[in-house]
Amino acid sequence: MIISLENISKFYNGNQVLKNAALTIEDSDRIGLVGINGCGKSTLLRIIAGLEIPDKQPEPHNARISKNKGVVIGFLAQNSGLEGANTINAEMRSVFGKLLEIAQRLEELRNDNIPEKFAEEYSLKTAFFEANDGYLIDVKINKVLNGMGFLPETRERAINTLSGGEKTRLALAKLLLENPGLLILDEPTNHLDFDTILWLEDYLRDYKGALLIVSHDRYFLDRLITSTCEIERGTLRRFKGNYTAFTAQKADLVTRQLKEYEAQLEEIAKLKDYIDRNLVRASTSNMAKSRRKQLEAMEIIEKPMMYEKSAKIKFAYDRAPVKELLIVEDLKLAAGENNTLVESLSFNLRRGEKLAVVGANGSGKSTLLKVIQNMLPYSRGFIRWGDYVKIAYFEQANDYFKMNDTCMNAVHRLYPRMTELEVRNLLGLVRITGENVYKKVGVISGGERAKLRFAIMMPERGNVLILDEPTNHLDIDTREVLEAALSEFGGTIIFVSHDRYLLHKLGSRVLEIADHCIKMHDGFESYVTSRRERQNIELSVGAEVSARPSNPGTYRTKEQRALETKKRVRISELESEIHRAEILISDLQSALEDPEVCADYQLLSEKAALFEQEKKRLSELSDEWLELSET
Repeated sequence: MIISLENISKFYNGNQVLKNAALTIEDSDRIGLVGINGCGKSTLLRIIAGLEIPDKQPEPHNARISKNKGVVIGFLAQNSGLEGANTINAEMRSVFGKLLEIAQRLEELRNDNIPEKFAEEYSLKTAFFEANDGYLIDVKINKVLNGMGFLPETRERAINTLSGGEKTRLALAKLLLENPGLLILDEPTNHLDFDTILWLEDYLRDYKGALLIVSHDRYFLDRLITSTCEIERGTLRRFKGNYTAFTAQKADLVTRQLKEYEAQLEEIAKLKDYIDRNLVRASTSNMAKSRRKQLEAMEIIEKPMMYEKSAKIKFAYDRAPVKELLIVEDLKLAAGENNTLVESLSFNLRRGEKLAVVGANGSGKSTLLKVIQNMLPYSRGFIRWGDYVKIAYFEQANDYFKMNDTCMNAVHRLYPRMTELEVRNLLGLVRITGENVYKKVGVISGGERAKLRFAIMMPERGNVLILDEPTNHLDIDTREVLEAALSEFGGTIIFVSHDRYLLHKLGSRVLEIADHCIKMHDGFESYVTSRRERQNIELSVGAEVSARPSNPGTYRTKEQRALETKKRVRISELESEIHRAEILISDLQSALEDPEVCADYQLLSEKAALFEQEKKRLSELSDEWLELSET
């Protein structure tokens, strides 16, 4: 057991977000935490992480938290990033501070040819260093940084020069290296590109500790979790299985509870009717009294918690634009004067198309959306919109809003002719209701800000929607509502997203930005297939072509690029094998310390032999990794 919570309650502004919640997390649990925005998910995570305390309540509802003292809890909060002047490499190496101090001391002792008086110290420190994989520090750091998208040439950058998204990714990378017994992740995929999400999924599937994840990415949850906790109206309930299994179980539970509730209502009505008609009649009075005792003793079934009313998002427009909607020719996409993102970009868009834009972080996706709207300058190219185009734009950043505005004021600022009732009704469509309409934009959640933007977009009645990561921070229920609204929209959509459900459901074409070039695909599945085929072709070419020395100053040939790709793939394979070997060695080491194993000589010998075999294999894998990494 890692941690156990009982009777956890929490009030905010008189609103109870957690009501006597109970949860036990075991060593190998994989838990997904779901619920609508503002239901208390982040509050519960902070309580588990020890960053917040539950409210005091009288017995028998006094809060109790029992924690295994030997277990470290790691917590990645939403939009929390690293800060400071450290370089990326220095910050990652700080995780292994104790081991690095031991490595330095061992080096000092070796330089002194290990005098006899230091022999025992050297032996003990060497054993500790090897047992804690001290020789694999660089392997681990490179594996995680590569996976999280930090290329070798970027690792001497100071943290305070990184973007907000990069700082969050780096915070996650550091947490993975720290390897806590319980890893708590609050929306970990929000700032990750497609490849990084896939890498993180694979890494977490092999993670040895427990996982507690809040995510609106249904693919991510389905691949990782084995149980689902839902917070609804302050109540925490746990279900077996991944998110898909949870949705089916929840629907069945609500249906069953509703039937039981309605059946009891009917029974109560019959009992009351019988009592009212027969209590005063002498011949039936005793029977009526018996029915009344039966009614008084009945355990009343509460009305089940139904799914909250979903947001109502609908986009419409007044006039259709011309058929040939957008022409982009030979556009040079750049971030500043010296950072070319795409040398030449050309594509056409017809009325009614849904174009998805994908690519790694920093490839130029958001820049493209702004450039085609003339929000950013461009040095070369041609952009022409057809007649009668009216754009409604969803921007990923919060620059659109004034943080001191209330939700009501944010709408009034754009629609001054709307009455207060009309503004309330509009906000009510996205479930910003009651006193929440007077909350300042700066204090509401990221999901609520996104819904506020959708509320403002609906009256704009744009026939072209341009959306930059529209599902980030939205709860799953609102994501599904938005997906339906965008699918039903008859106009044109250009959108950037890492949401695989949305890409699969909506993208009629996919524009991929990679290696400063673009490639157009006929839908999301075509995009995924094309990526796999390109990788296979590059690997096959690399296998057929022998390594050739290249002349200094010449550009890399296709064969050389293929060999580089093959090397990177092998490095990735080695990192996965090294990770699995580390887990097996750790398990074997634990087994060798088990009294039951020690009491069985044959089993002990088998475990010891396998332990030595795996250590040798790990050493060989590490040597190959270092050789490839250094060339």
